[in-house]
Formats: sequence, C-alpha cells, structure tokens
Amino acid sequence: MSDNVAKYVYWIATGLVALVYLGAATFYISSHDMVAGMYREVLGYPTYIIWPLAILKIVGAVVILWRPSAMLADWAYAAMFWHLVLAFGAHVGAGDPGWPPALATWVLLIASWMTANRVRAVKSAYAPTFPTETN
Repeated sequence: MSDNVAKYVYWIATGLVALVYLGAATFYISSHDMVAGMYREVLGYPTYIIWPLAILKIVGAVVILWRPSAMLADWAYAAMFWHLVLAFGAHVGAGDPGWPPALATWVLLIASWMTANRVRAVKSAYAPTFPTETN
C-alpha cells in the first residue's frame, strides 16, 4: 500500500470512527430517556452508565483525531476496540438487531490503527509499521 493510499484509508477510517462515537454521544445526551429505556429493557444494563459512556465516547473520538500522545491514543484505541466487541456481543446476546454498526465501526477502527503509524507524526510502539514503497 502506497503512502497516499494509507493516508486516505487512515483518515477516512478514523473520521468515520470519530463520527460514529461523537454521534452516539450526542444521541446518548439528547435522547437520554430513549437510550435509558433501551439499556434497561432491551440490553438489561443499568442506566447510570449512559453519562460516563457519553463522556468517554467524546474523549475517545477527540484523542484518536488529535493524537496528543502515542500512549493516550493507544489507550483510546484499546478502549474502543473492547467497547465495540462488547457492544456487538450485547446486541447479539439480547437478540437486538443493532449489532451491524458495532461490527462496521470495529472494522474501521482496526483499519485506522493499522495505518496510523504510516500517517501520523506521533508513532505508536505497538501499531504495526509497514515498509514504505519506493518508486
């Protein structure tokens, strides 16, 4: 993959992941009662986790876009990875058809993480590095 393609893949994937997380946080805040009903009745989760999740979704989206430090970005990627795996499992386990967005965002998150070191100046010690192509 050329550096130019890696840039497009990274920024599209990262932008979409951030958009999903910011959109979800906005929905959690603006439609709290509806989300609380879904958490309580469909998923069987306590409703007190909605506000912390909304705040952490905003923080995670900002961190992967801004990337102030590699360690903080790695923590955000890891938190998002497990959040999406658990969200997928919760929806499937509850028989709720809301699992495709979690799966699609999980794939985009992996693409973002895999290409981050090719594009960003702040490099992660844990993300893969691919040799650049020379023409």
